[in-house]
Amino acid sequence: MTIQQTDAASEAPLPETIDPIAPRLPAGMHPVEPAYRWVLRIQFILLWAPFLVGALVLDNFVLSEQGYPAYLSLAVAVLALAVIVIVPQRIWRRLGYRLSDRSLRVVRGWLFHTDTIVPFVRVQHLDVTRGPLEKLLGTASLIVHTAGTHNSVVTLPGLDPEKAEEMRAAIRAEIRTDWQ
Repeated sequence: MTIQQTDAASEAPLPETIDPIAPRLPAGMHPVEPAYRWVLRIQFILLWAPFLVGALVLDNFVLSEQGYPAYLSLAVAVLALAVIVIVPQRIWRRLGYRLSDRSLRVVRGWLFHTDTIVPFVRVQHLDVTRGPLEKLLGTASLIVHTAGTHNSVVTLPGLDPEKAEEMRAAIRAEIRTDWQ
């Protein structure tokens, strides 16, 4: 007589693989537009360009004059490239929103997670903004100004411009019903 043993762990389904490109948001949250990654990348390029120029100047005019190897600009270039490639994707994956009947919820955060809920009764006014990069890449930001001083401005970047206008109109309509 043989006894067959079953291992519960062997019968359990394997965990789903994590897609490195897909958004990682709580259930029910909507991701922002994929074009927002490129807005972030261009912003990071503009941020890192002065550091790279400074490192090149330091390498060519200061360090080489004193006999040191000129690796500072290479190190800054590698670091900047890593930041430009990795960080925007991670920021985008963790930026999402949900618009309900009475509130706007914005979730963001790669290193530091922030989950903000804005009840419509606290909203003072709304803006939809589009800077030059956002216009070029087809995104917009919804800015919600609330009553109070601490965290009184909630910004939701990376929206489709039409979606941002629709959200502003929906929030404005809900505010009007609260005032009446």
